[in-house]
Amino acid sequence: MLKGLGGLAGLGDMAKMMKAAQEMQGKMAELQDELARTVVVGEAGAGLVKARCTAKGEVTGLDIDPSILVASEKEVVEDLILAAIKDAQLKGAARNQQEMQKLTQALGLPADMKLPF
Repeated sequence: MLKGLGGLAGLGDMAKMMKAAQEMQGKMAELQDELARTVVVGEAGAGLVKARCTAKGEVTGLDIDPSILVASEKEVVEDLILAAIKDAQLKGAARNQQEMQKLTQALGLPADMKLPF
């Protein structure tokens, strides 16, 4: 009766695959939550400007040394702020990639597999 489906053994394999997929989905959700809470710090101007960012790329704060807040240096300060934000976002992306690779390895998937699908 179930010949077309590969018999009952085939259904058991399918159930195992579905369970594995659900586990992976749960681990991905946990990782995404963790990355949203993970904060990295980018710097510019030898630390005069620091930007905080989540590992998902959301900027959460800035720290600007007051010594650079001179009206005539407005453009320099703006450039330093942008550089610090970009640095933080790059660090966040690297952390994100690192954690994704750990997850793929833990699941026995190829290290270069892109998650989420």
